[in-house]
Amino acid sequence: MDFGSPPAGGSGVNRDELMDQVKSQIAIANAQELLQKMSDKCFKKCVTKPGTSLDNSEQKCIAMCMDRYMDAWNIVSRTYSTRLQRERGKI
Repeated sequence: MDFGSPPAGGSGVNRDELMDQVKSQIAIANAQELLQKMSDKCFKKCVTKPGTSLDNSEQKCIAMCMDRYMDAWNIVSRTYSTRLQRERGKI
């Protein structure tokens, strides 16, 4: 079976289009995971007595926590991308 050719009688989805769709789905899943983890961690850290609303200190804590989490995520992502590019250059 040749995975590079379209199936017999099929419309022949372009491989690049398929790869773009997969990359997009992975990006969406990563963003959802980031938001979920960030929300969980910051809520646990900042909201000690859950109630019907957040007080000012909880709101500030959550905002700062999310900012720091995003900063750390961006640093890790850039470092990982740079490393991947270096590794691909060695091949």
